[in-house]
Amino acid sequence: MVADAPTILATSGGIVAGSRTRWEVGPLTRHAVDLAGVTGRAPRVCYVGTAGGDAAEGIRNFYDMAQLAGFAGSHLSLFTMPNVPDVREHLLSQDVIWVFGGSVAGLLATWELHGVGEAMREAWEAGVVLTGVSAGSICWHVGGTTDSFGPDLRPITNGLALLPYSNGVHYDSEEQRRPLFQSLVADGTLPPGYATDDGAGLLYRGTELVEALAENGSAGAYSVDRGPHGTALEIPLDVRRLR
Repeated sequence: MVADAPTILATSGGIVAGSRTRWEVGPLTRHAVDLAGVTGRAPRVCYVGTAGGDAAEGIRNFYDMAQLAGFAGSHLSLFTMPNVPDVREHLLSQDVIWVFGGSVAGLLATWELHGVGEAMREAWEAGVVLTGVSAGSICWHVGGTTDSFGPDLRPITNGLALLPYSNGVHYDSEEQRRPLFQSLVADGTLPPGYATDDGAGLLYRGTELVEALAENGSAGAYSVDRGPHGTALEIPLDVRRLR
């Protein structure tokens, strides 16, 4: 079973603190899985932790979450070598691919070495739902802002560009994010795009943004375009609250 159109849910959320496990699947990720339209079996969900260096703790946390949520979980690791015989085949066999946060620069460089970007594009076009948080949100876009290079944020401009927009994450929780994202759009370093507060997500069908979603009562989402005279124009989006 696959989604009825190429689908991406790019988020600054998707996980919540757990009661019996460290993390649990949040409403945004649950919605991404629902979009795959799986019936009669457990949805196949693949965790990709490249941005965190394929840390063992992240993989363990994912399997705990997946078991609790009723997912048929798997993971793709690239360090020190791929953990599956055929990366493309594994990704194309999933219902949902869930990309976690960390270094988006490291993620993109490592994916380039292993041909993961092309496999992700093929999976997306085939109807596998792509979702993720932070680096796992920016990667689907042209670029955004990143702390991959140090505590002072810098632009990243070599995203997979499945979506022809820029992407701002953690827009309300990290003080450098909003002003830098706006300035990069204003000066043309990044194309116009969309940003999410923590707990919000952006749902795309094909390359069209169809709605903004949130898993809490306060998170916002925004479009950011170039304004006149080297300025940026930020417009709040309507946000649907998931329960």
